[in-house]
Amino acid sequence: MNIFNVITLLGGLAMFLYGMRIMGDGLKESSSGTLKNALEKLTNTPVKAFLLGLGMTAIIQSSTATIVITSGLVGAGIISLHQSLGIVIGANVGTTVTGQIIRLLDLDSSGTSFLQFFKPSTLAPLALIVGIIIIMGWKSKGSGKIGQIVIGFGILFSGLLNMTDAVSTLTESGLIERLFSELGNNPLIGYTIGAAVAFVLQSSSATIGILQAFSTSGQLTFGGIYAVLVGIYLGDCVTTAIVCNIGAKPDAKRVGIINILYNLCKSFLILVTVTIIHRLGLLDGIWNSVIHSGGIANTNTIFNLACALALFPALNTFERLGHRFVKDEPAAAGKHDELLDALSPVFFSTPALAFGRCYDALLVMYEMARTNISRAFDVVADYDEKKAEQIVEDENYIDTMADRISNYLIQISAHITAPYHLEIMNHYYSAATEFERLSDHAMNICEIGTALRDRNMFFSNAALEELKVIRELIGTILDYCSEAFKKRNADAARHIEPLEEVVDDMVNSLKDNHLERLRTGACSIFTGTEYLNLLTEVERISDVCSNIGVATIARANPELKHQVHDYVSMLHSGRDEEFNTEYQGAHDKYFHLLRPEEKEPEKQA
Repeated sequence: MNIFNVITLLGGLAMFLYGMRIMGDGLKESSSGTLKNALEKLTNTPVKAFLLGLGMTAIIQSSTATIVITSGLVGAGIISLHQSLGIVIGANVGTTVTGQIIRLLDLDSSGTSFLQFFKPSTLAPLALIVGIIIIMGWKSKGSGKIGQIVIGFGILFSGLLNMTDAVSTLTESGLIERLFSELGNNPLIGYTIGAAVAFVLQSSSATIGILQAFSTSGQLTFGGIYAVLVGIYLGDCVTTAIVCNIGAKPDAKRVGIINILYNLCKSFLILVTVTIIHRLGLLDGIWNSVIHSGGIANTNTIFNLACALALFPALNTFERLGHRFVKDEPAAAGKHDELLDALSPVFFSTPALAFGRCYDALLVMYEMARTNISRAFDVVADYDEKKAEQIVEDENYIDTMADRISNYLIQISAHITAPYHLEIMNHYYSAATEFERLSDHAMNICEIGTALRDRNMFFSNAALEELKVIRELIGTILDYCSEAFKKRNADAARHIEPLEEVVDDMVNSLKDNHLERLRTGACSIFTGTEYLNLLTEVERISDVCSNIGVATIARANPELKHQVHDYVSMLHSGRDEEFNTEYQGAHDKYFHLLRPEEKEPEKQA
């Protein structure tokens, strides 16, 4: 053995870990939408939760990712702590799939050309070739992620081959034989080594893969490695618990703690059972027998599946212990703080889940802004101090939400590469800004009502009647705006622009009417100024809604992405018959609602 063999071993380990990382990242990102839908539609059946956890972990190749995501969903209030327990146990079983893939090392292809394709020495270069062809030659949506997964698979097996080559040299020195014979004599050392390596590598699958690579030396036995396997379970879940605790709510932290408790019970159960069975002589046939990659994979699967079946009835006990170890915190002061708490870093590796939490917060933010607009009109028409105070309180909270959502989206940007994820991020970032502006305009209208109250002045009945009409028109626009954003409904969004044009017409008409009242002395200078300011705020609200509608249309029609100004100009120039028809109908409807003596202005083309 020399330093070059060690370098080869460590280089192979680096390739193996990197291959597992990029393959896992590709799987997580490409399946994040499916993962989101599956987890959010979880039923209360523990067995279904178990199967879901197993299946999802098998897909994304990481129990840590599944459990951390589950912790985030618990913290967001999307699923309960009780629902998460089945997922945790299923994830522990699902992570054994990686070992079953790596067992291809044991494949004997002698005399069969077909089986030769499935040996790592063939799969590795074949996967690399296919992956690079997909990345460079296949330009369809999602092809980059598919290529990344295949390339990762190839790198993983290339690293595995390098490790096995280095191990074969180490075998000649007798080092491996001495090492694992000592582990067989002292299970506690084996357990500690397994836990330490898994903790450092932050992956049970990777650690077991390394063990499988060492098995090619022919020096590993069941008695020498079973305790190492059990230690790996604990080392991996400690890392998971640490991640689950970062900025998390109590129930989210409990998910990580329960995972540790489950794995401690699993470790104790396996060690005690194996010891008893060995003392009875029932394992004499395999105890000192050589164990290869397939045997390690099978042992890992059997241990996890047997413990899952044995400990599944104790789910309620684990839940009670989780509550005992992690105490509840005082209730949050903000009425929507749980939505902001759900903007957790644990979702960064699965963008669909991260954007889902942003979407939930944005919906609430929009509804709060919309409610504030309605309250503000009420304050102008008939001042109510409680409503004015509520507007101020909600405006401050909306500002907080906008900052938190925007900062979260900026943090997400460092973790995404897919174009469609970038589009969502940009759309949501813009929406947060627009929704905050809606609330700002509501606040400005409220301040107009407060200024009138402070001077004990009022708008004339004619002005108030006009405001009722334009308020109804703004309400209709806000309805379409809500539908457009909630459901990404381009049809609803197309209704906004014609109505926005009617708002502009009506604001101009009402300004003329008010100037006439000022001329005749029907309104004072102060109320006249405040009325004109109010109309400006109304016009700006409709402009914000127009921005939201156009952004929705552009997202549904990517060809408009860089031609938004031209698209809006085309509509306003009268070159779109659908726009013209809706504009004319809305114009007739809302101007008819004005006072009978109101003379309608010339309608735009």
